Amino acid sequence: MTTLKYAASDSATMLRRNLRHMLRYPSMTLMLVGMPVIFLLLFVYVFGGTLGAGLGGASGGRAEYVNYVTPGIVLMTVAGAATGTAVSVAMDMTEGIVARFRTMAISRASVLTGHVVGSVIQTLLSMAVVIGVALLIGFRPTAGPLEWIAATGVLTLFVLALTWLSVALGLVSKSAEAASNAPMPLMLLPFLGSGFVPTESMPAGLRWFAEYQPFTPVIETLRGLLLGTPIGNGAILTIAWSAGITLIGYLWAKKLFNRDPSR
Repeated sequence: MTTLKYAASDSATMLRRNLRHMLRYPSMTLMLVGMPVIFLLLFVYVFGGTLGAGLGGASGGRAEYVNYVTPGIVLMTVAGAATGTAVSVAMDMTEGIVARFRTMAISRASVLTGHVVGSVIQTLLSMAVVIGVALLIGFRPTAGPLEWIAATGVLTLFVLALTWLSVALGLVSKSAEAASNAPMPLMLLPFLGSGFVPTESMPAGLRWFAEYQPFTPVIETLRGLLLGTPIGNGAILTIAWSAGITLIGYLWAKKLFNRDPSR
């Protein structure tokens, strides 16, 4: 077998390991799905009547707001998954399993690749559940098959980016507890963007931050693809943010993983 085939085989083995962990310990997956669903129900049924009326759409109220808020809730799922990935990586580092892997004749890259691919699959499945719940309570996208495929591609790019970043955060953390706190700021970004209210309604300073942080163009691109709203340069910004975060997260994670473990 060539070096590339060995690396692919080892990565597949590590992926199976992470998927089995996901099935064996479903509490993280349940939390990953449960929190966005709770926020979705809370904002639609508690705040949706008032916030939806303020959007100025033809239908108004909850029917208007569930369409508006669902892309932001979906992005909350991505941010929440980053915490689970960081904790999983930190546990492997602190419990000695990675030290064991270092002594084995396996591809070093496969350890992180297994975490990344496993987390991406888990996050995409969780987002599918959240979208399913949104459909049940009134989310009505107008997208055709091509738009759904494009939306899935956008989400996959962004999930991959935040997953690599969360892997790096897990590697830099000294414990699983520290790793659980490191990605917390990501959970706030959908709130500090266009996820729940239009950025035009925000004060000037906050509005500037909301419009130029990475979650807002992803949310607006999803709205455009699924609901037919204007996308503008959102798609370009989404690809740029995703590529930049992926590169930074990958290089940072690679450097941390390859450092001398005695340091």
